[in-house]
Amino acid sequence: MAGTEYDVIVIGAGPVGENLADRAVKGGLSAVLVESELVGGECSYWACMPSKALLRSGAALRAARGVGGAREAVTGGLDVAEVFRRRDGFVSDYDDASQVEWVEGAGIDLVRGHGRLTGVKTVSVEGADGSTTEFTARHAVVVATGSDATVPDIPGLRDARPWTSREATGAKAAPRRLAIIGGGVVGCEMATAYASFGTEVTLISRGRLLTGQEDFAAELVQGSLEKLGARVLTGTSPQRVDRAASGTVTLTLDDGETIEADEVLVAAGRGPRTVDLGVDTVGLTPGEWLEVDDTLLVTGTDWLYGVGDVNHRALLTHQGKYQARAAGDVIVARAKGQAVQDAPWGAHVATADLESVPQVTFTDPEVASVGLTAAAAEKKGYDIRIVDYDISYVAGASLYADGYEGKARMVVDEQRKVLLGATFVGPDVAELLHSATIAVTAEVPIDRLWHAVPSYPTTSEIWLRLLETYGRP
Repeated sequence: MAGTEYDVIVIGAGPVGENLADRAVKGGLSAVLVESELVGGECSYWACMPSKALLRSGAALRAARGVGGAREAVTGGLDVAEVFRRRDGFVSDYDDASQVEWVEGAGIDLVRGHGRLTGVKTVSVEGADGSTTEFTARHAVVVATGSDATVPDIPGLRDARPWTSREATGAKAAPRRLAIIGGGVVGCEMATAYASFGTEVTLISRGRLLTGQEDFAAELVQGSLEKLGARVLTGTSPQRVDRAASGTVTLTLDDGETIEADEVLVAAGRGPRTVDLGVDTVGLTPGEWLEVDDTLLVTGTDWLYGVGDVNHRALLTHQGKYQARAAGDVIVARAKGQAVQDAPWGAHVATADLESVPQVTFTDPEVASVGLTAAAAEKKGYDIRIVDYDISYVAGASLYADGYEGKARMVVDEQRKVLLGATFVGPDVAELLHSATIAVTAEVPIDRLWHAVPSYPTTSEIWLRLLETYGRP
């Protein structure tokens, strides 16, 4: 460790904090990461990577069973114990040595302990031994602490020792019965994974599934979960949760029905990790999201940045890393007195957070979307046209799987003749998404998209079918 004064102090060494510190160091500044848990953060150990590892084996088995010739060769079921062992490999058995090695190789210092703001450009770090060290930033302090799963205020729920996403992705074995509260991305993905393991899954959602996505995405995902054997209850909520001495959890729903399970997973949203961060020492409110401008500078300050989940702009790892690159570069520019490119789509702003966010939900079928849904576009006042097409009609999809089911939608701004959003639902559609992201972000005119010829026979031919359905502008 070089000392206690740095150009940039980053609280939180997840992928967002790592990326920001790396940009700062590459720009010629000194940077230190402060981390109280594992270097690599939530995504590496308790979210993105382990959840997708748990999902992949079941998806691969179903894909094989969906193709004649391969189907006949599949003679066994899923080896659930091996799935969990594979997950352990992706999280390095919860050892962050390789991540620490990367940090050191990048020229970034690392301090282990709990970081708290103590004033303008000052951070105290409490070590595991209880000792406290004060650090000072010459230019910027960055909060990249992420978010935590929230536990609704349902009577008995906290006492029932519920799982959150951490316990769900870190489990050593699959329970016989699992109740899931929440029909968002985490709830649907974990319902898919555990139903694949043979767990008796009950998914409880107060509204429809995947409320931020197109309606047809929710319908297809719900149908698939039910085919996997999960029970999906929408339009209802638990009113009480009790865990008996035997370990059985009983959920009493608002219609009086009771559900029994061995574990209950809460997947009902996220809250910012700003409670024990010392934000009150600089005039902010503990437990609230950090409000930032498009350069990720916290409102009312000229030195504090909030990057990643903690600013509530887009709670996705890839968007947090995108923000980190912009913020890291703008911190360097401001420190060196260089021009700041803060116009939309400039080098120092996170413009894509506003209407161009891509996201994949790794259910079966996958849901891949970017930009605005039809409902969101209408709410914003755009004059839109909705274009839908059944992906199963595309030659590449029918080759991919027998009885392929899927649907695509593009949302077109009729005034400018550009895409505002696109959604694909179906097996393995995630790889279609980046082409849509480019079309939305670059505002490629519809008449130019006609000249982007998809290869035959691939599922990407869906683009041609969507354009044909739309017609020449």
